[in-house]
Amino acid sequence: MEVNNPLYSKQGIHVISSLFTVDKGITKVLLVKRKNEPYKNMWALVGGALYNNETLEEGIIREIYEKTGISEVDVNMFSIFSKVDRSPVQRMIAVGYIGVIDSDKVELLRETMNTTDCDWFPIFEVSDLAYDHNEILEEAINSLRQRITKTDILRSLYPNGFTLPELQKTYEAILNKELDRRNFRKKMLNLGIISDTGKSKRFEGNKPAKIYKFKKIKKNKDVF
Repeated sequence: MEVNNPLYSKQGIHVISSLFTVDKGITKVLLVKRKNEPYKNMWALVGGALYNNETLEEGIIREIYEKTGISEVDVNMFSIFSKVDRSPVQRMIAVGYIGVIDSDKVELLRETMNTTDCDWFPIFEVSDLAYDHNEILEEAINSLRQRITKTDILRSLYPNGFTLPELQKTYEAILNKELDRRNFRKKMLNLGIISDTGKSKRFEGNKPAKIYKFKKIKKNKDVF
């Protein structure tokens, strides 16, 4: 590597998170409104530039906390975005992260040094985001749909457990399709990825249903 080669200069890294929740059967993503140029007053996914003294994981956790106030979130890398002109400032590679959280368990910062607002938006109502964040969000949604059928990514959405009707409604909201109740119940119980807590609660006014929790999945399993 030739350090003085101009083709190596003026490059940076963005760490960008697509944080999802499911609220009353609607899949939502967390967005912030930018305070500064470029893309001033436009909504964007949560993220920013990586410092040169931190890892990618440290950077995304810092950016989420600084722009939303959320301090505990489990995120995983899902893709790289490397178009040469994705930032008008300089060449910026974006590293995309995905996460699922319970929106009722967090209190959002509405304004920070770099943002003027922060809120949840239904994924099908999002448009005209800053940078290439529409493209990143679209890929993140596809990644989320794949992950909920193979991993326990939804465990962070239900830290206190869930009923099977509640879980089915969440799958339907994210996959955007209806699922057969009996088949869903049979599949989830037979896979061995959930366990009965011995407790029960009512969901949407129906009779009490058992509360389950996700087991820690050591390897991917096909739910559907």
